[in-house]
Amino acid sequence: MNELSAALPVISARKLVKSFPMANGAELKVLRELEMQIHESEMVAIVGMSGVGKSTLLHCLGLLDSPTSGEITYRDDSRTWRSSDLSEEDRCRLRNHFIGFVFQFFHLLPDLDVLENVLLPTFISQETGEWNKKRSQFEARGESLLERVGLKGRERQAPGTLSGGERQRVAIARALMLSPKLLLCDEPTGNLDSRTSESIHQLLRELHQDLSTSILVVTHDPDLASRADRRLQMIDGRFRSESDNQQVTDSS
Repeated sequence: MNELSAALPVISARKLVKSFPMANGAELKVLRELEMQIHESEMVAIVGMSGVGKSTLLHCLGLLDSPTSGEITYRDDSRTWRSSDLSEEDRCRLRNHFIGFVFQFFHLLPDLDVLENVLLPTFISQETGEWNKKRSQFEARGESLLERVGLKGRERQAPGTLSGGERQRVAIARALMLSPKLLLCDEPTGNLDSRTSESIHQLLRELHQDLSTSILVVTHDPDLASRADRRLQMIDGRFRSESDNQQVTDSS
């Protein structure tokens, strides 16, 4: 962890607050001045009871929602972005290129085949003319990712013909299509049986080791959490201290 401490984080949150208005005029504070960092090539798991703010945090970090206050900083090899300075165009570009998303319920488009679903981020990032020029390059990348997640030969199948585990593999390949710096996973095995979950656990760990992508995973699954480099326990909108989280890790 000393080497990680010395490096600049891929993403960091400082004094992050997220509140929601209630019908009685009060505010429900879900994130309470939360602070965290994720470093390059690090896999971090967030655990905690339902309702403590895990998914809300992921939505803020992934630019799907905005914090009420506080700052999120994103870094790649050449540039730094701060959430408070981002235009809507910047937010869209970072969501598309910097961040990959894996959700519990896959969110594959049923009218597209498997390869087309994997290619979705390229459709969004390119004008039609530019996409057509790069089509063969994009398709080769998509086919390579499908082979990497164990779905070679399934490129032209409809998502509805696949099992739950296979659909999640397609979703993971899609999330990696544009080589994001950070992969955000929200309960990626929450909708799968235990045997299928184990295969997804192994796949995420292998991809993390092979691609050196930073991964933040929210999970109720203790086995998936145990495979991370660090585990952070969330309670009432904030994390335990690093020392407390280390005790959780050591005792599990």
